[in-house]
Amino acid sequence: MDYESIEKYVKTLLSEIGEDPDRQGLRETPGRVARAYEFLTQGYRQDINAVLNDAIFDEKYDEMVIVKDIDFYSMCEHHLLPFYGKVHVAYIPDGKIVGLSKIPRIVDVFSQRLQVQERMTQEIADTLDSFLSPRGVAVVVEAYHMCMMMRGVQKQNSITTTSAMHGIFTEDARTRSEFLNLINLKRI
Repeated sequence: MDYESIEKYVKTLLSEIGEDPDRQGLRETPGRVARAYEFLTQGYRQDINAVLNDAIFDEKYDEMVIVKDIDFYSMCEHHLLPFYGKVHVAYIPDGKIVGLSKIPRIVDVFSQRLQVQERMTQEIADTLDSFLSPRGVAVVVEAYHMCMMMRGVQKQNSITTTSAMHGIFTEDARTRSEFLNLINLKRI
């Protein structure tokens, strides 16, 4: 990232909204914003192959694997405002499993980009489907969108839910229902 260019644009933005970018509280803001955006968009600079890091294993397990309540933070590509919430992921192996810590890492790769929730949900499901070739993949994302809370309709308590289902989760209502029931169970 070109920090100098980003700092220049942030300084201009501050001026355009009526602020004095040279006042004490704002002097360091352009640099802080540049570093924040580098962190918040690090998903663009990550390779899924490197993230998975050979953590796909041959295994005869053939029941549902669920990792739920994965916290995520992302940036809405329409307003550059945050949206955040939980991701729930399930898959039914067909000879291959993935190290459990890799599932939240996959979520991070796609959430740490400018996003829309619908695409992010699909990207997570497509990645697991592509690398594992499981019998099925299910992803549900529940999120609060600051663009809906702070501006526009200003609905502070609305939650947006998206889902992506592949394989048996699409074909078999009982499997899909089992997943949805399990992600709604209370924690231990």
